Amino acid sequence: MAHQTRPTRRSRRLVLGAALAASALVVAACGGGGDDGDSNDPGLTEDSIKIGGHFPLTGVAAPGYSEIPLGHKAYYDFVNANGGVGGRDIEFIAKDDGYNPAKTSEVVNELVLKDEVFAIVAGLGTPTHQAVTNFLNAEGVPDLTVSSGSLLWDDPEELPMTFGWQPDYESEGKVIGQYIAENMPDAKVGIFGQDDELGEDGTRGLKQFVEDQIVAEVKYVPGNTDVGPQIAELQKSGADVVVGFNVPSYTALSQLVSMKLNYKPTWFYTNVGSDSGLVGSLLEEFSQGAIKGTSPLAGVYTTTYMPQASEPDNEWTKLWQKVWDEYGDGSPLTNYKVYGMSQAFTLVDAMNRAGDDLSRESIVETFEKDGSELSGPNYVPFRYSEDRHAGIGGLKLVEIQADGTTADKTPVLQTDVGDAPIEEFTGDVGTPPESGIPGGE
Repeated sequence: MAHQTRPTRRSRRLVLGAALAASALVVAACGGGGDDGDSNDPGLTEDSIKIGGHFPLTGVAAPGYSEIPLGHKAYYDFVNANGGVGGRDIEFIAKDDGYNPAKTSEVVNELVLKDEVFAIVAGLGTPTHQAVTNFLNAEGVPDLTVSSGSLLWDDPEELPMTFGWQPDYESEGKVIGQYIAENMPDAKVGIFGQDDELGEDGTRGLKQFVEDQIVAEVKYVPGNTDVGPQIAELQKSGADVVVGFNVPSYTALSQLVSMKLNYKPTWFYTNVGSDSGLVGSLLEEFSQGAIKGTSPLAGVYTTTYMPQASEPDNEWTKLWQKVWDEYGDGSPLTNYKVYGMSQAFTLVDAMNRAGDDLSRESIVETFEKDGSELSGPNYVPFRYSEDRHAGIGGLKLVEIQADGTTADKTPVLQTDVGDAPIEEFTGDVGTPPESGIPGGE
């Protein structure tokens, strides 16, 4: 997405004001939801903040992604047990959309008009969340920390209420592309991409560095689990390096088909599709037990932008493990639960910064005014400002080891879309507050 000329603050406030006015009409028609609190905004009372999100709790994208709201809930329960946000408890509602955009529209409509949430948080998926951004912005509902690296969320002029969270796919593609160009200049590169913005944005970044090395580009449609023709085409092209911009189920499927074809390229996978524990379990399931463990992913390259569950000595991971031990469901801590807790940490930080004047307008202003200073485990700061609604501004390339841990292949790199340079990030990552709650030291 090319960055167009950004609106002035005055014009932005007019857009936001119109959206909030529309929301007020909806609240009036529905009977209102915030009469007991300091704000007239829905979802706020003196004692609570009601937020919600859509996730694939069932269906093809459920493995892994269904764990993200578990991380959110555990962290909010931890915050609530320690005084909440300004004395208010966070009430979190996660609804299942099955990774189906039509269902996403249905459940988000319920969250906004029936449940009367204060904000939608961590809505998961590019095609799914794209189905509801216009509705949320028209209703004046904050649409925060979207669980997708699409560039669609960085559009403050058309979508003033919407904010991304993780690094964008184009920047991730650039980092992968630069590494291949510098370290594998003679490689024949193939691309295995999801047929939406995930594949398109990642490929655009990759091609900035290796376009002359690409020998094949194939796509899959989510829901169609037969990727045999695509992998066979990559093999026929002679590609000895394949970059996958895909979700976890398709990492497992592409690996399984490659094994059957005895096709052994060097694989790079986007961060969203490379969790070794999850992919290992999917490989075991898809192969009916013939393939077990994470070792099939040994030697696969991917990216990371915050500490992982496999780093137990990291201070952030220690916090997430403590929260999960106290408020989780007894299952092991995973990267998806860590992802959810990390998003929740960002949201709690923003709510605390908004202070006693928390409202739909003030939370958006907090992301724009203080967003680049929001704390968390991310290696590189957020890019939030009045003119940008993009999330984390960098990552590093790693190689998956046989035991599921990772080894660094690059330092932490900071970049952005377009022709922005890729540079080593030398800033301070920081450690979690002693209390485990931003603003709660």
